Amino acid sequence: MPDQTKNPVMWSSDQIYYRQAKFIAAAADAMPEDKYGFQPTPAQLTFGAAIRHLAGSNGNICGSISGMPAPAATKVAETATKDELVAALKASFEFCDAAMAGATDAKLGDQITWRGGKAPRARAVIELVADLEDHYSQLAGYMRLNDILPPSATPKK
Repeated sequence: MPDQTKNPVMWSSDQIYYRQAKFIAAAADAMPEDKYGFQPTPAQLTFGAAIRHLAGSNGNICGSISGMPAPAATKVAETATKDELVAALKASFEFCDAAMAGATDAKLGDQITWRGGKAPRARAVIELVADLEDHYSQLAGYMRLNDILPPSATPKK
């Protein structure tokens, strides 16, 4: 974890990243396999498709942050089982952990390849934490619709 006085932007980003990564991984574990096909409406992703998207998206975004290609383990077939999806998600978070650990405030202005163009590394860091916040909200809603308490709402022990 970066020093909050020397790297306040990355320290703040890490706070959000690690919280959301923990909640998303716990949500993926907690949702029963038979609910991975649940989608509130036909226009929305299934729970499993959202996990698949997150694994791939994390790999791509963190690849931009680190300058390294995403590991193959972050990509899974549309027909993947819950175990395969959870493994890919966790592999994506391991990759992102390393990417975030290597990022400093001083590197945030460096130009990276971003969606076919160039952008500052800060763009990818902001995209990562925003995407995780967005998708955790989605997953938590899906869980509540199935009478499952999301990890962020679980009482502290």
